[in-house]
Amino acid sequence: MKRISLSLVLCAGLIFTGCKDEKKEKELDDQPETEMTEKETEKEEVKKVKVSLQPVSNSKLSGNVVFTEENGEVSMTAIISGLAEGKHAIHLHEKGDCSAADGSSAGGHWNPTGAQHGKWGSSDGFHKGDIGNFEVDANGNGTVNMSTNEWCIGCGDSNKDILGKAVIVHDGVDDYTSQPSGAAGTRVGCGVIKK
Repeated sequence: MKRISLSLVLCAGLIFTGCKDEKKEKELDDQPETEMTEKETEKEEVKKVKVSLQPVSNSKLSGNVVFTEENGEVSMTAIISGLAEGKHAIHLHEKGDCSAADGSSAGGHWNPTGAQHGKWGSSDGFHKGDIGNFEVDANGNGTVNMSTNEWCIGCGDSNKDILGKAVIVHDGVDDYTSQPSGAAGTRVGCGVIKK
């Protein structure tokens, strides 16, 4: 009788423990999947494109531009060297083509909405490619940093997608008023925005 009672107690204990463990496993299985899905979603939201700038118009320019899209905003960081000290203009142009020796194959400023040329963010209007001017130091080095929700990387929206466009650096300054390009002067650097 003791053996039967002991066996029943052991069986009941195993069943109880098994059910309890199964419930814990189910809770743990549910939790990591949710966390993993959120982490995977975050990873999917981050897009990055690196653009190498090439010299055009017999310049000595070099540099890189990195575009990063995260949570609906694109940030741009450009590190440029080989320019004369002072201010220089930088824009996005409509065609991802740097084949011409003077950079003219990149076309005009990227302007999908048909706006007037102007300073970025101006209430009077601006092109989606009107980044503006940046400062170059005595060693010929300059950096550009900006962020915007007006751009995207590979989203397919023709009014926002920067893939297939070109980054153009000018030897002059954008005056923000001359149409259609701000009288920024000769194109001295060009790079195609592509994956």
